[in-house]
Amino acid sequence: MRRSPSPLCWLPVKEETLPLTQTDTLLPSPSLVERMGIPRSLLWGFIGLLLFMVGDGVEAGYLAPYLENHGVTSRDVAFLFTVYGVAVSISSWLSGPLSDLWGPKRVMWIGLAIWAAFEVVFLMAGIMTGNYTVMLAAYTLRGLGYPLFAYGFLVWIAAATPPRQLGSAAGWFWFAFSGGLPTLGSLFASVTIPLVGEITTFWLSLVLVVAGGCVALLMTREPRGASRLAPANVSVGGIFFGSISILWREPRTFMALIVRTINTSSEYAFLVIMPAFFTKVVGFSLSQWLVLLSIVFMSNILFNLMSGMLADRLGHRTVVSVAGCLGAAVSVPAFYYVPLAFHGNFLIAALVGIFYGATIAAFVPLSGLVPQICPKEKAAALSALGLGAGASTWVGPAIVTWFQGWHGIEGIIWIFSGLYVFAGLLTLSLSIPDHARAYMRQARARGEDLSAGVAAFH
Repeated sequence: MRRSPSPLCWLPVKEETLPLTQTDTLLPSPSLVERMGIPRSLLWGFIGLLLFMVGDGVEAGYLAPYLENHGVTSRDVAFLFTVYGVAVSISSWLSGPLSDLWGPKRVMWIGLAIWAAFEVVFLMAGIMTGNYTVMLAAYTLRGLGYPLFAYGFLVWIAAATPPRQLGSAAGWFWFAFSGGLPTLGSLFASVTIPLVGEITTFWLSLVLVVAGGCVALLMTREPRGASRLAPANVSVGGIFFGSISILWREPRTFMALIVRTINTSSEYAFLVIMPAFFTKVVGFSLSQWLVLLSIVFMSNILFNLMSGMLADRLGHRTVVSVAGCLGAAVSVPAFYYVPLAFHGNFLIAALVGIFYGATIAAFVPLSGLVPQICPKEKAAALSALGLGAGASTWVGPAIVTWFQGWHGIEGIIWIFSGLYVFAGLLTLSLSIPDHARAYMRQARARGEDLSAGVAAFH
């Protein structure tokens, strides 16, 4: 029996892709959208996702300094982000099994409703009254929202896109996702805060999220996303258990999870500690910091594509271990010490930020490596990367919470640098086992489509 879709998006591994079958043939005269790699039936979904993630990313660069400027301690801010990240991690994993059970479109509606409802509570009963307890509860529950919406759409892409288009469709998903959170979101905030203030900017983020959600869900009429994806005879327990048990049945997937968690954990820690560092120590304005943050993540978006192409030439593990792990071990302290040495120099800070964003992007080839480790269970194996991606959202802030009192920001910087070295050592063990190579050879000989069901969660 063929596996049902997983929590994640399916990306063909280049070397395993087979020719199109008759049922996969695209329209005789593909539109410009299709030639760009976007499934025409899901176009409005991509547009809506971008708007949704712009709204979600508006607060990314200024929520921490706003709270600290209004009486919340830096430790409490870090704890808020940590608990929020735990909710994101749980929801990231749940999005796939729930989409299998209920259909991606319903899961997206639930995610949109959760985000909107608890954002209103967060702003009205938390931010505007200064009640930290309400802030903590509402922000944590809101964290369940965006993964259900975004990763529910990821599953929809997997269900509705022909295998030959899956790689490019996955790339466009990550372009929309990362382009909004926090790249364009931070740019939006840098423009609106001087014009209408911080509180109104929070409310504008809600408007963007609701608008994006409605565009995606009301204007996308592709039928497969509206119904259960898992076969009728697959039990609820089987759907949920399969994506977890792989961690101990193939230990390499667990090591990949750890590497993926370390990958972006520094990003989420930096959203807590770096706004104050750049505005109070380096001497940037809040708007300059938001622009710098956008530059960092724009670099990340562009190098996502480049690292994948480089991996095809040099090997997935080589790019991840050298450019990713060792590169980040250097770029993290550089992002702290270089702006400190060139006080107030925005160009120098931007250049080192580009370097940092590029090294974080060099972990993307994990998405091509992990399915080759477990070719029989590609979707389940790659769900480990999804779990790691979610875990990074709370691990980074948790490190800030636990260790900021040790040696301040400088100590945290070196903790992350050491973690990237550790990730590099783990990556060396992510070799493709002989039984996996034998299975792929046999599958090709049988004419099986090895591209189906491969996720791209990076």
